[in-house]
Amino acid sequence: MTASTPMLITFVVYIAAMVAIGFAAYLATKNFSDYILGGRSLGSFVTALSAGASDMSGWLLMGLPGAIFIAGISESWIAIGLIIGAWLNWLFVAGRLRVQTEHNGNALTLPDFFTNRFEDNSKILRIFSALVILVFFTIYCASGVVAGARLFESTFGLSYDTALWVGAAATIAYVFIGGFLAVSWTDTVQATMMIFALLITPVFVILALGDFDAAMTTIEQANPANFDMFRNLSFIAIISLLGWGLGYFGQPHILVRFMAADSVKSIPAARRIGMAWMILCLGGAVAVGFFGIAYFNNNPDLAGPVHENGERVFIELTKILFNPWVAGVVLSAILAAVMSTLSCQLLVCSSALTEDFYKAFLRKGASQKELVWVGRGMVLLIAVIAILIAQNPESKVLGLVSYAWAGFGAAFGPVVILSLMWKGMTRNGALAGMVVGAATVIIWKNWIGMGLYEIIPGFILGTIAILVFSRIGNAPSQSMLQRFYEAEKEYKDAHIR
Repeated sequence: MTASTPMLITFVVYIAAMVAIGFAAYLATKNFSDYILGGRSLGSFVTALSAGASDMSGWLLMGLPGAIFIAGISESWIAIGLIIGAWLNWLFVAGRLRVQTEHNGNALTLPDFFTNRFEDNSKILRIFSALVILVFFTIYCASGVVAGARLFESTFGLSYDTALWVGAAATIAYVFIGGFLAVSWTDTVQATMMIFALLITPVFVILALGDFDAAMTTIEQANPANFDMFRNLSFIAIISLLGWGLGYFGQPHILVRFMAADSVKSIPAARRIGMAWMILCLGGAVAVGFFGIAYFNNNPDLAGPVHENGERVFIELTKILFNPWVAGVVLSAILAAVMSTLSCQLLVCSSALTEDFYKAFLRKGASQKELVWVGRGMVLLIAVIAILIAQNPESKVLGLVSYAWAGFGAAFGPVVILSLMWKGMTRNGALAGMVVGAATVIIWKNWIGMGLYEIIPGFILGTIAILVFSRIGNAPSQSMLQRFYEAEKEYKDAHIR
């Protein structure tokens, strides 16, 4: 039995378990609301872990440890920004969004919420926001397919084309079969695997080095700058890294988890669980990269793969330090991270096509069963497009992923926050905020730059556009104000803290 055989077996068992969860979710799916929002039935634990798992992709186990391994602790500013942004999102957005979407036509998607919240009979908000979701998330999905393919390619020696289909097939299967419930339940399992892998790996690295003090001494000997939080970073660079946290307010695949909670009263417990999970996972990822510096400094004969590609530090440490059976379980966490993000992105795209185009414009009287099957068809359509894009992993279109996070954050973030917290916001303000936020990100990224992450000017100018254009044209109607007040009262009566 080769060393890769136990890893292959654990991967197969893991994938089979995810598909089995998909079938269980299929039995619990009765209508379209169940398929794309789980019937608003998620408890605090599943809400928290599914939000976390859908947020943290393969970047958590490969990108972040790799950055720390190469440049030291200074790369952890982005983790700090993400923690602050996620906490504020849970605190100010989660509970209000859960209540407001229910009071505004029981909205199942963000475009649906914007349309109902601002009584947009022209449907322009629905069309524009759904198009933003489809364009950016299809590219996001392609990047997830590439990440999964790279994992299978490097772990089992498969050709890239074969690995592409193997990596995508399992995720497509359980999303197609079980919809939102399958995605949420599998996310919970995947989040558990991710935190296990990220907590156990740095502990084993430290034990292999002798003890904590020995590890710290080795890191300092390798390069004292590894401990410098400000290493080669300007003030603008630090602000840019922290600015990643602004993206949370506009990410549809995370916001939909808040909408699916069984009650607004579940949010505080979900926030505490979700933030504890996130802090431990990010801390573990930083620790893997940081103590990996010491390990490979002491074992230069094993360091070839990580010097060639720093993002392999977690994979290589796992293969070296663990029994192959345990390594298979730990490395499955990378697949879990990739699959959890890809699955919810596929579902959000399917929701946008089905709820915001098919049902809204083509078949207003469609039955629940018809919508569920159209939703499944849309999952397959988006998946095939993503796979076709991913067939060329060097494709320039995949480079758009680098600012898709910023695009969502700036286009939707200010609109979401102000729609939940300001009664005076109007349709004109919402549309202006989306257009200005998205356009600023694209223009800033391609023509201005200045070293500042594009989400920051996009978020600021998007907010200003909302405030200005909400005062141009008709004021909010009495029915808009009434729904806003009723939702806010329900939120405050629940004593959310």
